[in-house]
Amino acid sequence: MPPTDPTAIQEPPGKRASSVRALQKGQQTKQLIIDAALGLAEQIGLEGLSIGALAEVTRMSKSGVFAHFGSREELQISVIREYHQRFSNEVFFPALNAPRGLPRVRALFANWMQRVAIEIQSGCIFISGAVEFDDRPGPVRDALASSVQTWLAAMHRAVVQAKQEGHLVPDADEAQMAFEIHGLILALHYEARFLKNPGAIARAHTGFENILLRYGQPQISGLPRR
Repeated sequence: MPPTDPTAIQEPPGKRASSVRALQKGQQTKQLIIDAALGLAEQIGLEGLSIGALAEVTRMSKSGVFAHFGSREELQISVIREYHQRFSNEVFFPALNAPRGLPRVRALFANWMQRVAIEIQSGCIFISGAVEFDDRPGPVRDALASSVQTWLAAMHRAVVQAKQEGHLVPDADEAQMAFEIHGLILALHYEARFLKNPGAIARAHTGFENILLRYGQPQISGLPRR
């Protein structure tokens, strides 16, 4: 019995395979463009991205680059999403292998510091983007803020779990602890990237241990209470 829905008619195998190859090639090309755009954004910021500049870097036509995104705004959002995914893969997901509690908080901070050590040279989209779009409402700011909020929520959740596991003192303020950890990273970027202070990384590590001194149970954190 022939299908009543014309859309149910399947393409010939050869044509279907060709369509799949074309789709895969298009996805690969788009990923190459996003990789190049992320590299540019880390150096010149999201605001510096343009279809023209990206076409020059990738040696593609402006129309070719535009066809994959449709607008400069969509290009910027794609770069934010890519950065967020890489950040998650390098910082967040590996830390899940550590036990809940302070071991996971330590893992998150250690992974974050490893990424910062690279970004001192290349730049951080989260930080530079915040400066560029803090007072500019719109989809790009929304995408950037959502990514940052997702990560900070993950850090806060890890701190809350540490308290639930009994690794923090009973009156520990989880939100304050997470805030102070985030503050260390922001200070590190300013001191190391902008002021070129060679001791900034060591001070950030010391700052983290000082946070554990104040909030962690001595027998868990492995540090003597002052």
